[in-house]
Amino acid sequence: MSIKIFSDSKSRNSLGNKFRQKRFRFFREQINSIDKPIIKILDVGGTESYWENNGFGNLDSIHITLLNLEKKTTSYKNIDSIAGDATNLKQYNDNQFDICFSNSVIEHLYDFENQKKMAKETQRVGKYYFIQTPNKHFIIEPHFLLPFFQFLPKNLQYYILTKTKLSRGKKWNKKFAKNYINEIRLLSLNEMKELYPHSKFDFEKFIGLTKSFTAHNF
Repeated sequence: MSIKIFSDSKSRNSLGNKFRQKRFRFFREQINSIDKPIIKILDVGGTESYWENNGFGNLDSIHITLLNLEKKTTSYKNIDSIAGDATNLKQYNDNQFDICFSNSVIEHLYDFENQKKMAKETQRVGKYYFIQTPNKHFIIEPHFLLPFFQFLPKNLQYYILTKTKLSRGKKWNKKFAKNYINEIRLLSLNEMKELYPHSKFDFEKFIGLTKSFTAHNF
């Protein structure tokens, strides 16, 4: 199977998904050490296909709650979906879940204040947490797949996305491009350490550089 560099990370044969699979192997090792008959996981911003691709569909020992802005239909008995806000998980008690999990979501919250709120909540509701995000200082911006795009002024970003095909080989829809530019706020390692001060950090490398990092307390 050929690897598609420009495909979305949700695509099984994309380069981004290859990194996700490698990252998940480490996560699987950690949950295997939890001695409970049923492990409850809250996935903030996740999808059913992510867990399906990693072999977690219909596992009796794992129950997964997907939290997104909108509730989605699920196909597996051990996976539920609810509508919620990553910055305010007031419907859940402290340590209600064994693990609070999030993959490439915290950078989609527009500003640092919202990211602080999500960080506080994910550490509150989960006994363990596993929060991954791209590295702001990696040479390629992962959402637009352009070198150092994250450091350009927003008006120049908008021009590149809507007037050229440099990003992912297409011209972006104007409204979507504007919203997406505002939505994405990549985090540096120092910022992640501020958000998750008592964490261990694992680093995902590509060509010797840190592509992303994961804060966790396993």
